Amino acid sequence: MAKGHRSQIKRERNAVKDTRPSAKLSYARVSVQKACFVLDAIRGKDVQTALGILEYNPRYASSLVKKLLESAIANAENNNGMNAENLYIAECYANKGPTMKRVKPRAQGRAYRIEKRMSHITIVLDER
Repeated sequence: MAKGHRSQIKRERNAVKDTRPSAKLSYARVSVQKACFVLDAIRGKDVQTALGILEYNPRYASSLVKKLLESAIANAENNNGMNAENLYIAECYANKGPTMKRVKPRAQGRAYRIEKRMSHITIVLDER
């Protein structure tokens, strides 16, 4: 058991703010597994290299992540006053979002369920 009351624990957890620039894309229509293939390719790289990788990656998720990365770079320059040449991708991850359930008709009156998965993609930058 953690020490203190639940509200005290939450207060302490929320008091520590992460000042690194970041961008988040919620409800992206791509599964977590497919998004992670792209995110694994750019994790830890500097932003110019990552943009080059995303530009020529044929996967659909790479276009979403590229746009998200450009947003994170803009946040770093405008909100934190950082230089774009010194930035690198400190963290990038995809969390599971809600799933849309659809029905596909099959033979002999049966119905199969199709699950259209969504994800929440986050990119956190830092300066070298």
